[in-house]
Amino acid sequence: MPKSLTPRLEDLRSEIEGYARELGLDFFETVFEILSYDELNMVAAYGGFPNRYPHWRWGMEYEQLSKGYEYGLSKIYELVINNDPCYAYLLESNAEVDQKLVMAHVCGHCDFFKNNFCFQHTNRRMIDEMANHATRVRRWIDKIGVEKVEDFIDRALSLENLIDQHAPYIKRNPDPKRAEEEAKANEKVEGFRVDREYMRGYVNPAEFLQAQRKKVEDEKQKAKNFPERPQRDVVLFLLEHAPLEPWEFDILSIVREEAYYFAPQGQTKIMNEGWASYWHSTIMTQRALKDHEVIDYADHHSGTMGTRPGALNPYKLGIELFRDIEDRWNKGRFGKEWDECDDLRARRTWDKKLLAGREKLFEVRKHYNDVTFIDTFLSAEFCLEQKLFVYGFNEKRNAWEIMDREFRKVKNKLLHQLTNFGQPIIEVADANFENKSELFLTHRHDGTDLKADYARETLKNVQTLWRRPVNLLTKFEGKGTMVRYDGQNHSEKKVEL
Repeated sequence: MPKSLTPRLEDLRSEIEGYARELGLDFFETVFEILSYDELNMVAAYGGFPNRYPHWRWGMEYEQLSKGYEYGLSKIYELVINNDPCYAYLLESNAEVDQKLVMAHVCGHCDFFKNNFCFQHTNRRMIDEMANHATRVRRWIDKIGVEKVEDFIDRALSLENLIDQHAPYIKRNPDPKRAEEEAKANEKVEGFRVDREYMRGYVNPAEFLQAQRKKVEDEKQKAKNFPERPQRDVVLFLLEHAPLEPWEFDILSIVREEAYYFAPQGQTKIMNEGWASYWHSTIMTQRALKDHEVIDYADHHSGTMGTRPGALNPYKLGIELFRDIEDRWNKGRFGKEWDECDDLRARRTWDKKLLAGREKLFEVRKHYNDVTFIDTFLSAEFCLEQKLFVYGFNEKRNAWEIMDREFRKVKNKLLHQLTNFGQPIIEVADANFENKSELFLTHRHDGTDLKADYARETLKNVQTLWRRPVNLLTKFEGKGTMVRYDGQNHSEKKVEL
């Protein structure tokens, strides 16, 4: 069972949070609990929540985390969830310097959760909502049976990424010009021509005009696609239009709600971890560290920042980019004058002493996500300093190797990996494909290829919800392909894109 903080740890929490607020961080009240490594692994397997709906994947996550800890391959130092109040967990066996580091890191996360725009639409009582979801699923298990419910959850989870991650921030209304044209077209329904104005009400009575307008509207509706515009939120479309049983609808809506809750964390992984790392580094080195703790802190901090070859460490990239932004805005290395300066010696010694770095950091923390963060602030100088490169597989040499160090290619590769979490964008294009009530999905090919086996299996899962054949237009090996699943067999045919 979780334990409350010891008096010593409570003193440390008060001290660390005091430093954080003194430095400008603004966060929800944070509840810290102490767990053994086994308890921490269990909570981590549930995504940081103490209670989730029953499913085999939580056990799989727990086994993986437990083996990683037992074999010395991995260790969870901190775990914090976006809630009000925030909940954070401390590992019971951590040394005091580690507990201080974790508390400082958590303060950074909680500040980010509270202030970054991506999290403004998230449920701040999600810890209660997760418990509610668990209760609802258990009730369906008691009523329907564990195997049937678990099998449906498997299928629903395979679709959890088919949402519109931007839906909370924008409203995809119909084209206003088209709506205006349709309104004008309806107004033009005037009935029979009348030469004498006093006869108009007799020749074209209101009931007749209304009937004519309805006829025109019905004709337009028949000509429209359904949906009228491609729908990014495939799961919502299935909830609204698929012939689901009440229990299927309830469970699929739970999976979708949780997917939207976790989506901002995927959109801000680099920023969130970089922000928390920046502040734990600042708080520890400028305020909280004692002389005898420096070596242990440096050892554990460097372990977190370490990057193995060929991998991207969000902690390292995030903290270094935040530090670079702070340095640039302190020295005035931005704007038209800086961009147009071709003198390398002048650029190296450039310092206008603006000292606006910390203020800029708080602005960036509030208004950016990973894509806009990288797109706006990743510079050629930063790439060179951090030794970033693009790597790939050389088939001739049968080996992975560095393909390019050119700034634009490095930046584009990063942006590509971050857009839509690096996953393909799938849209509902037609729910009455070829007038057969078949579902037609399109893969918006932006360079992210579909894995053929994954695509077929996911198509199969969509079909079990739609109850009719499902089609997907995509590319395999650079060639347009229509994949179809009719409920029993898969089929493919090449098409022109």
